[in-house]
Amino acid sequence: MTLESLYEGLNIQDYYLGKVTQVYRSCSIAQIDNMAVMNDRSKFSSSFLPNTINCFVVVDSTVGVFLGELFENKASRKSILDVTSESWSTNDYHEISIDTIALMTPQSNKFELAGFNTLGITDKVYLATDKVYQLFLQSLEFTGENEEPLPAFATYINRAHADVTLKPSTLFNRHLMCIGATNSGKSTTALAILDKVVSSRRKALIIDPTGEYKNAFSGEEITKLTLGVDTTISPGKITMEQWEKLFETENSGQGAVLSEAIMSLRYMKKIGSSDFYTKIGEDIDKVQENLASVCKDDVDFNIDLLPEQIQAEAVCEPDRDDNYNFRFRYDALKANANASLIQKIQYQMTNTRFLKFFSNDPNMYNLLDVIDEFVHLPEESLYIDTSSLGASEGIGGMVIDLVSNYLMSRSDIQPFVFFIDEVHRYAKSRYSDKEFHGGLTLLAREGRKKGIFLYLTTQNPKDVSSILFGQVGTILIHRLMLNDEIAAVASHLDDYSIKHVRKLNQGEVILTSVNLLHNMFIHVNKSERTQYNETPTL
Repeated sequence: MTLESLYEGLNIQDYYLGKVTQVYRSCSIAQIDNMAVMNDRSKFSSSFLPNTINCFVVVDSTVGVFLGELFENKASRKSILDVTSESWSTNDYHEISIDTIALMTPQSNKFELAGFNTLGITDKVYLATDKVYQLFLQSLEFTGENEEPLPAFATYINRAHADVTLKPSTLFNRHLMCIGATNSGKSTTALAILDKVVSSRRKALIIDPTGEYKNAFSGEEITKLTLGVDTTISPGKITMEQWEKLFETENSGQGAVLSEAIMSLRYMKKIGSSDFYTKIGEDIDKVQENLASVCKDDVDFNIDLLPEQIQAEAVCEPDRDDNYNFRFRYDALKANANASLIQKIQYQMTNTRFLKFFSNDPNMYNLLDVIDEFVHLPEESLYIDTSSLGASEGIGGMVIDLVSNYLMSRSDIQPFVFFIDEVHRYAKSRYSDKEFHGGLTLLAREGRKKGIFLYLTTQNPKDVSSILFGQVGTILIHRLMLNDEIAAVASHLDDYSIKHVRKLNQGEVILTSVNLLHNMFIHVNKSERTQYNETPTL
């Protein structure tokens, strides 16, 4: 493609700036000849600001057309004050410094990395139009050559007419994470992208811990579930590891007690009893025999009785009676050690939706059955509202781990985006160092092979497991203020981007990806869909 074809229909001289006068390995310098462009502010727009930096230029060279970015703009005092003066001396100048970022050869119709190619002395420099920049942006993507791009969800900062129209694989095929401090526009960005995914009939699974997106999508666009209101799950489907996450056990001792209590309740359910298993005074051999009779198919139990059963587990090695039989006796030390676990479980159960969720109500949806149907249907999306179960990190972490592991067990999955808002809520237990990311980490490592692509949001990348964060290849970075937060994303940014992370306004984002040739500075367009994220005023 030639320079003339890039400016087809336009007067190319209106965009002419000057000629290259100095060439270095790291940059090039051009002398401004067309001072009218630099001084006629009536022609300035958000896309064309030749008197500043960060705007783009096109350089016509012998090897092709280069695209460069201005990073320095300087002029002598005389050239600024009086560009028409007859006393203009050879010492007066107006120069721009250009960072070469891409090259388009005459045989190509897209930009590529410039590599070892450089500009040459006397090469002509022109202001880049939005059309040229858009062509560069389309060239940035490594993936999905024949893939239909998503509708525009943002514009490029300082180029209001250049829309962001990226392909889904560019954003999602190495997983996507949106990072930003409170009120930086993180949720608005999340909805803007989800809007384009759902409206273009691509699949999405949305887990919403706060109900922020509950009215963002219509029932015709997406299937909506509210856990504990219209959706349940059998307690027998939950693994012991997930129960520990749910009740946030403080140590391995509490985890063992919880496991013993659930095993006892499974036995009581098996024999048809609606009571908990009282062990004090019972023969130890008989109790062990009864519990050993519980097989892998006896998974259901009455979760309402869990606090009472944990209390009943406060027994120790039995004393020998007159008949030399061993019987359990009450252990006050164990009872005291189990008190905090009982209190946490009772607190969870004060939410009536919690008990309703862990049931076998035939009149309500079964969560895993709905997910199994969802993953095999094309162009179907699913929204799961977990806010009715309370704001506890334990319940959210358990649900996400349950869904993640279940998804990995499915086969023949229709590819979809798995969106989890505020993933830092499920980072760690408040009571121990246990990670809540087991299922998510598995998805991040192996999910792409099945067509499962993560889309996560978080306020602080430091709160996310380093293993999980290391699997993310595309990041949307909003304003960050703390040094350790910026350091966590520094490896994804160049020096210029790092300096601007603190300066981003609300809605402004740095988009960095392994699927792009160059980082992007963009402004996300707020979606018109309903979102409950407004900050009240005092």
